[in-house]
Order: sequence, then structure tokens, then C-alpha cells
Amino acid sequence: MSILEIITYPDKLLRKISKPVVNIDGSLKQLIENMTETMYRAPGVGLAAIQVGIDKALLVYDIAPLEGKRCVQVLINPRIMEGEGEFLSENEGCLSVPDFKADVKRFARVLVEGLDAEGNPRRFEADGYHALVLQHEIDHINGTLFIDHISVLKRELYKRQVRKKLKKA
Repeated sequence: MSILEIITYPDKLLRKISKPVVNIDGSLKQLIENMTETMYRAPGVGLAAIQVGIDKALLVYDIAPLEGKRCVQVLINPRIMEGEGEFLSENEGCLSVPDFKADVKRFARVLVEGLDAEGNPRRFEADGYHALVLQHEIDHINGTLFIDHISVLKRELYKRQVRKKLKKA
């Protein structure tokens, strides 16, 4: 397994809509393993392929890594089919948007479709934290960052902070 480099804002690749996965083969399974190890090492609870510079509609997540028992989930070509209710994600953060957290309004419940790591269709409902993680990672696949869901003022403050860091570097 390899630890992959996580790209960060303002990298333009993060704004790209990911291409659908057409072949589930050994190289994709290796990518899934590498993404999983990268996610755990970061540490994070979810990671989309585009965050490691791979233009594929693929994500891995584990909503229980702090409990010690790993239970990674894989979704290929995921889509949110329905969303309902409202949930405030407090202090939402992102591996690709370092050093920033914000409150984000999300759906309280989502209906998700996609494929598992073997190519089998999956259709399931998720709510609460599970729904939040799925919305966040599927947003990445669609070229959206969590900072796109916050006020313009907060987003501009973050952008200014990033520009200052880039000038110093």
C-alpha cells in the first residue's frame, strides 16, 4: 500500500466533476486500498479520489474510526437521489481545506445510490453523521467543497488566509 498525497485548496482539480468509473479491476482495487490507508493516516473519515488527484467518481469512508474497529465503506459512482430535513454540521472540516472549520447546513437524511467495491449496486438511506459524510464526499465528486456551503464572508476570509500562506511559501 502507498500513502497518497492529498491535494488542497486552491488546486483547480478539486473543482472538477469526476469521471464515472467504467472498469472495476485490480488497479481500482489497489487505488481503494491506497485511498483507505491515506484516509486513516491523515486522519480523516472520508476521502474522494479527486482529493488525491485521481479523476474517478470513487470515495471511501469510515464513520467509526475513533472506536478502534475499522469498517471502511466504498462507493463507486455515488449519487444522492433524495435528501430531506435539515442538519447543522458543526465544525465541519476537510482534508483538502486545511486549518478551517465551519458550520454547514446539510440534509438530515439522504438516499444514496452507487456501486460497492465489487461492482454490486447499492441503494441505501443514511441519516445524521452518516448522511453528512456522504454529502461531503459526494460533493467532492461533483467539484464542490464544503466552503461553498458557507457565507461569502467566511469563504472570502478563508481564501485570503490561503493566499497569504501561498505568498509566504
